[in-house]
Amino acid sequence: MGLLLSKRLLRFILVVGGFLILLITLSSHSSTKEYMPQPLDMSSFAAPLTDFGNSISSSILDAAGMEAESQRVAAEGNAEVDGEMSFSNNEVADKDMDEQAKALKDSANAAGIEDISKSVMDFIQPSFENHGMRPKACLVTLVRNSELPGMLNSIRKVQQRFNKEFQYDWVFLNDVEFSQDFKDAVLKEIPTSVVKFGVIPKEHWSYPEYIDQSKAADTRAKMSDIIYGGSESYRHMCRYQSGFFWRHPLLDDYDWYWRVEPDINLYCDIKYDVFKWMQDNEKVYGFTITIHEYLSTIPTLWKTSMDFFKENPEYVDKDNLMEFLSGDGGEHYNLCHFWSNFEIANLNLWRSPAYREYFDALDHAGGFFYERWGDAPVHSIAAAIMLPKDKIHYFSNIGYHHPPYDNCPIDDLVWTENNCDCVQKNDFTFKGYACGKEYYAAQKLEKPANWEEYSH
Repeated sequence: MGLLLSKRLLRFILVVGGFLILLITLSSHSSTKEYMPQPLDMSSFAAPLTDFGNSISSSILDAAGMEAESQRVAAEGNAEVDGEMSFSNNEVADKDMDEQAKALKDSANAAGIEDISKSVMDFIQPSFENHGMRPKACLVTLVRNSELPGMLNSIRKVQQRFNKEFQYDWVFLNDVEFSQDFKDAVLKEIPTSVVKFGVIPKEHWSYPEYIDQSKAADTRAKMSDIIYGGSESYRHMCRYQSGFFWRHPLLDDYDWYWRVEPDINLYCDIKYDVFKWMQDNEKVYGFTITIHEYLSTIPTLWKTSMDFFKENPEYVDKDNLMEFLSGDGGEHYNLCHFWSNFEIANLNLWRSPAYREYFDALDHAGGFFYERWGDAPVHSIAAAIMLPKDKIHYFSNIGYHHPPYDNCPIDDLVWTENNCDCVQKNDFTFKGYACGKEYYAAQKLEKPANWEEYSH
């Protein structure tokens, strides 16, 4: 009997020890603290999403050198940090971490252990532990050397209306090296913040091996009469913004970003720290403009996305914002999305295993090249389905312009107190081609009393 008990005890110790080793290994290979996910209630999502699948992926990019350089430059007051480096080690790290994650998943399944890291919010939650303190945040811009005049206009507006007060870092990314003229002109406009310039690694701005480039070329020819339909560079841009910008080592030190593009305008003073507001109120994704997408550019994006979530329902938040995207529980896409040329969001949403796996499924489907999938609907579908709807925020008090649309506060008090200089009648929120009505309905928000005055 004693021998039998000893064997049972030994087996128990081995099982427990194996589980502890698995947890320690996962912890050592994660760039943020992991939490056990909460059970997901699928009843609030589309009825067909019943099949289960398991997957986990992760990535580590070593940015210790970048961090040290950033701190050194910040201490000197005016900053320029070059991110023009070899990315071969980071590419290997990505591959190694994906293989390690798969091995860990297989081990967990073999041991009968539930797969972890399913909840996007569990992955993001550590970002909120900095409550009350200055967020780890930056402004980020993807821009070409030739866009310098439009970029300077945007910088001046952002600095004037917001960043001269809060002095957040600014990261500029380009698929080629920035010219010295570009750097000098930008640094002159941002004299008190850390400024970083980075080159995009070639593997993030080129065709993956599984894409048929002849088929992609045929698609561009067939779509030449659609906006950006014939553009090759636009497709690389959309793919990069969808799946890679957040992997750049220059962003490793940050939890939050504000995307700024050339030739935008800020119409109103922003008198509060938007990053700190997002952090302290535990918001994840913020936007200013909604719009319908051109169906001809994304004919299979919705089906591809729904197929993914049917296979991975653990990535669907039980309190999601599907109603913003679909009026029939996910059967059809209404084409609504957040216009992603403005985003104030948490980088860990995109870094999460759930989003990484979603992007990978889209990327292998080929729609960035065989159709013309934009990063805006990709981000919007992911955020609306993977996040609780109360983590998504509409910045109605930020006056913003990206040609040809405006977000202009229609609340007279907000418009006056923030020194806005936009025309309220031009506000796009409730116009016919916008999706403001759908958003307010999905969030169960009461529309402003005077909203109909600005709907035509």
